[in-house]
Amino acid sequence: MAMIEEKVNEANRAEQVVTFESGNEMAAMAAAQINYHIMGYFPITPSTEVAQYLDQMRSRGEHDIQLIPADGEHGSAGICYGAAVAGARVFNATSANGLLYMIEQLPVQSGTRFPMVMNLVTRSVSGPLDIRGDHSDLYYALNTGWVILTARSPQAVYDMNMIALKIAEHADVRLPVIVAYDGFFTSHQKRKVEYFKDRNVVQEFVGECPTDYPRAVDLHNPVTIGAHMNGDDLINNNYQQSEALYNSSEVYKQITCEYAKLSGREYPILDLYKMEDAEVALFLLNSAAETAKDTVDKLRSKGVKAGVISPNMIRPFPTEEVKHALRGVKALLVGERADSYGANGPNITHEVKSALQEDRDNDTIVLSRVFGVGGKDFFVDDAEAFFNEAISAVEKGYADKVFDYYGHIKGYPEDSLKQAIKPMHGETFKSGLIKVTEDAETNKLKVKIPPLRALTSKPKRIASGHGACPGCGIFSGLELFFKGIEGDIVVLFQTGCAYVVTTAYPYSSHKQTMIHNLFQNGPATLSGTAEAFFEMKRRGEIDVADDVTFVMVTGDGGMDIGMGSAIGTALRNHKIIMLEYDNEGYMNTGSQMSYSTPLGHMTSTTGVGKIQSGKAFHHKDTAQIMAATNIPYVFTGTEAFPQDLVKKAAKAQWYAQNVGTVYGKILITCPLNWKSEDRFGQKIMEAAVHSCFFPLYEIERGETTITYNPDTKKKRIPLTDWLKFMGKTKHLLKEENSEMLSEFEDEVERRWQRLKAFNDSPYL
Repeated sequence: MAMIEEKVNEANRAEQVVTFESGNEMAAMAAAQINYHIMGYFPITPSTEVAQYLDQMRSRGEHDIQLIPADGEHGSAGICYGAAVAGARVFNATSANGLLYMIEQLPVQSGTRFPMVMNLVTRSVSGPLDIRGDHSDLYYALNTGWVILTARSPQAVYDMNMIALKIAEHADVRLPVIVAYDGFFTSHQKRKVEYFKDRNVVQEFVGECPTDYPRAVDLHNPVTIGAHMNGDDLINNNYQQSEALYNSSEVYKQITCEYAKLSGREYPILDLYKMEDAEVALFLLNSAAETAKDTVDKLRSKGVKAGVISPNMIRPFPTEEVKHALRGVKALLVGERADSYGANGPNITHEVKSALQEDRDNDTIVLSRVFGVGGKDFFVDDAEAFFNEAISAVEKGYADKVFDYYGHIKGYPEDSLKQAIKPMHGETFKSGLIKVTEDAETNKLKVKIPPLRALTSKPKRIASGHGACPGCGIFSGLELFFKGIEGDIVVLFQTGCAYVVTTAYPYSSHKQTMIHNLFQNGPATLSGTAEAFFEMKRRGEIDVADDVTFVMVTGDGGMDIGMGSAIGTALRNHKIIMLEYDNEGYMNTGSQMSYSTPLGHMTSTTGVGKIQSGKAFHHKDTAQIMAATNIPYVFTGTEAFPQDLVKKAAKAQWYAQNVGTVYGKILITCPLNWKSEDRFGQKIMEAAVHSCFFPLYEIERGETTITYNPDTKKKRIPLTDWLKFMGKTKHLLKEENSEMLSEFEDEVERRWQRLKAFNDSPYL
């Protein structure tokens, strides 16, 4: 009879396609088949691929989701919340510090009860920076009021995304949902998966987008969303939200039962592997649980009654299910890929212990181990070591050490780090050949520099041996700029290619002090460093003869996510230089679109296909934005015009030491993502200037001066002469994109004519 029922069930299942895909691909597949209204996104490894895949699918016409590129994760969360309050179906994906940057918005979304689905591709939270997978970001999300599902495999990622939306929109829940899966372990590894052949099956399963709750765009029924509350009202609101979150547990059971009939795949709240008679067990989230199952089989063959517990849902925490699963277990080891520092065990450990404390008949010994942080691999042997600790606790009747880290290595004095590069100090970086004087009549600076060959004796600030791509223009551009800087520097690098390829622990390519902080906070951080230096020097606590030059280096989109911090720093007029290397994209995460990407240019999130032709809007003019803050000196430069850049660097140092904030923008090549030849770097930069796409100028004390005019030099070239060098723009030269090309040309000309007007009048 059971066999007949099974055949009937198989016959009722929807048709599915078998393929090999990664977790990120399956998240995108689920989103595309659901056909969400909106995705507000910002790239961060390893979740970036989700938006990339959706952009590729959109360019082929496979879904209608409006992909909105944000200026940072905080902005992406705002976009998603705004769309959700309008009543739209909303989707997002993020990781690590991206989650932390948007976390202020997450309780707003859950507290006002607007559903959406977000994929959290789990990754280590810095610092120090590590882009590989652990659960330190996930644990920050536990108290945001969101339902949290976990997915151990690419198949589960696909399935959970559909289950998540149905839970989020259920009348008894109406809360946002996170689907969390392991960065790189699940997000990038391809495995055998099944997906529904007909997306109508998916859309019928999730149902119509509900309209029975307040929506901001229901103009016939105006509502106020997010009104502030007093304590009496807030406690009621929080109670209702809490009840809805607990309701999601029963709703999850109902929906997964429906989904099992449709797909043939079951997702109980707890995935229990050989737990029916287990005496020792591991409690593991996500991909590590799959590894541990192989160890269970090995131990079972030796007569050890071992098992693995892995939750498919951790918010709400499955207290009753955990109590039931551990009734016969003598020792449980909870392995966690993150710590709750100072709490004598991470979050899940304490929740398991709390569940067991309520069961007076349970004497399970609970051990806690932090493992696998920063993407450290977890192998079958590691799972066996965990089981051995649990077995030892059973034999002794207690655990020698209840909480500990697993896999860390003790340090020894003889293994301390050895200095590979001799640090260099002020006099080494002084040529004495650069002269900067202030003209009392014009209130501007005069700069005299020697022939460039005379400056070659100045050592490089960054040592060779870094990991930049062949042809990368970052370091040739930075080093040329640094030729114009005399004496000591303290440099801060925001996250980006220049930072990542020069500081892979335990090595550093920097010969002078280098600080790192995240994209969104570099300017503020360096302003604090500079002010502390000046104050300690004033108090006589630092004995330094000359002033240090403080330089913040940003790029790879850092002037998008970090724009607010940069403007705030400029308005305060700290004595620092903000230097942007502009490679026209988020190159460190794989060439996604940034706001500095020009119109029509192809990136991994502005694909070219039958529906779209690259980026849909014009690039941000950061030099003009920063000039509007009235800082004393703003400039543009490129290594293709070396004397011009060195002179501007010398001016930048003088202003940063004597007046206040300086902002500089240097255009640099990125052959890998521009799809250009390495050998053409200088030609491409020259063409960018000669076509007036990237004009060279400075704004000194509010007055604009064009420092190289291709019109008067009779070297002006068409914009297409620049575009032809790069594979990312070859589609713009085709007839079908002539309208977009014309719009791009008009905008370049408009900005050039405006700049010439500034140059001609000191009052503009």
